[in-house]
Amino acid sequence: MTEAPIIEAPIAGLVLAGGQASRMGGVDKGLQMLRGRSLLGWVLNRLEPQVMSLMISANAPDKYAGFGLPVIADDMSSAGPLAGMLAGLKNARHPLLVTAPCDAPFLPADLVSRLFTALEADQADLAVVRTDDGLQPMFSLLRRRVLPALEGYLRQGGRKADGWHDNLRVVEVPYHDQPQAFININSLDELHALNMSSANHPGGDDNA
Repeated sequence: MTEAPIIEAPIAGLVLAGGQASRMGGVDKGLQMLRGRSLLGWVLNRLEPQVMSLMISANAPDKYAGFGLPVIADDMSSAGPLAGMLAGLKNARHPLLVTAPCDAPFLPADLVSRLFTALEADQADLAVVRTDDGLQPMFSLLRRRVLPALEGYLRQGGRKADGWHDNLRVVEVPYHDQPQAFININSLDELHALNMSSANHPGGDDNA
């Protein structure tokens, strides 16, 4: 994994592991194994050096207790990952919160540094990743002051992942140089294919 500068800023990390995983047959996506480690373990391992503290958002907290981190449940589970973001903002001990989904095991080592640099330069409320595939709203760095905007959006029935951005100052951070970093694993078939790839090339790069 490429080394990245450590940002000395009060940033909490939140891994979103509360989805229904319908395309995985309803299993707990974060607990599925990739190359001998759970998907959540991969994400935590990559995000931990970049933040001051870490939390997990999950609908079944007891299943994630073994990771030794605070596990928070949301009170609006029907709202999807945005409900996890809201719970994270409410529980964060720092004024900044970075989020990442549990099914993106190869997230970049410079995720926080690039988001933070853009957030500060633009004096934005929120920084979000954009790849060649479009906006990636689950990879965001948020100021805690956006909490009322997100809560209001959800209370009004909003569910679109980036629909609540409308009245915020948002900066998009392009990641066209790392197309593999934001691969997310949505099905057991995709997970099996990655595990088979690892078996065929045991010395391969984890970022591949």
